[in-house]
Amino acid sequence: MAKGTIDVKNERCKGCAFCVEFCPPHVLALSATYNARGYHPPELIDPERCTGCDLCGLYCPDFAIHGFPLPKSSAVAKSSQPEQPSADTTATSDGIIAA
Repeated sequence: MAKGTIDVKNERCKGCAFCVEFCPPHVLALSATYNARGYHPPELIDPERCTGCDLCGLYCPDFAIHGFPLPKSSAVAKSSQPEQPSADTTATSDGIIAA
């Protein structure tokens, strides 16, 4: 499961490839398509390995790309459900749950 992803503003990109060069997990490549200015913007070629570290965004001189971590779906699912005591626990008169 992917830990992060990127957001690319294609029209800001000038195709310098700093993001591709400095990506630690090597998940970026320059696209075969052109933007309106005639440059090849980056694309995510291996989304499952992206960490969302944002080194691509830190090296981009034109602020055309940034990476960000994805929310952990298991943590979100757990926090949205109230915790219920299991069937083999009992509450005492002082509110302490005993197994």
